Amino acid sequence: MKTLALITAAGRGRRMGGPRPKQFLALAGRPILAHTVEVFERCRAVDGVFIIVPPEEMDPVQREIVEAYGFQKVFKVVRGGRIRQQSVWNGLKAVTSDCDIVVVHDGVRPLIDPKLIEAGIAEARKTGAAIVAVPARDTIKRRGPGARLETLPREEIWLAQTPQIFQFPLLFQAHEKASRDRFQGTDDACLVERLGREVALVQGDYYNLKITTPEDLPLAELWLSRRKSSA
Repeated sequence: MKTLALITAAGRGRRMGGPRPKQFLALAGRPILAHTVEVFERCRAVDGVFIIVPPEEMDPVQREIVEAYGFQKVFKVVRGGRIRQQSVWNGLKAVTSDCDIVVVHDGVRPLIDPKLIEAGIAEARKTGAAIVAVPARDTIKRRGPGARLETLPREEIWLAQTPQIFQFPLLFQAHEKASRDRFQGTDDACLVERLGREVALVQGDYYNLKITTPEDLPLAELWLSRRKSSA
């Protein structure tokens, strides 16, 4: 039984404003996606990787990332869907080998610490489902009808990141039900929650940045260089 990672990189990244999706932009001389895959390549707890990308990027990713950087754990480059949920579902259906744990991670979170991946896997083995998340630092407001503001208890608010880790049959069942019900969630954990299952929290890392806008790139460059200099 294997632990497999689904790296989702099928987004169009329109907020970055470039000709190619953001996951292919250069970070410290390499595509962002290559940095992300490299973390899973080095993580001993992960046996194999599926990279999910837009249909037109499947061949370039195979050549320019998998082959160019010699990644040995990449089992397959998978065709992405119109939305992220469809992409993960495509990835789950592409798994043909025995798999007991599946790790879902954003392709544009290249600074994830392998120790966090391992901690999430260990938790999911015990509980069935676990997500990496960080406590909210700011006061959280909810805007209701008539622009009325409500202050939420900050100590109860956690900001979900990836990886999100699940026992494979559980996540497959959750996505299968969501597809059947035509339900669209905001992350994989909420699909599992719809089954009545609890999802465990693993304390995350504020450095686990999701590169979304142009301003995120220099920050990621800085954090990446600091990590390498302290290694």
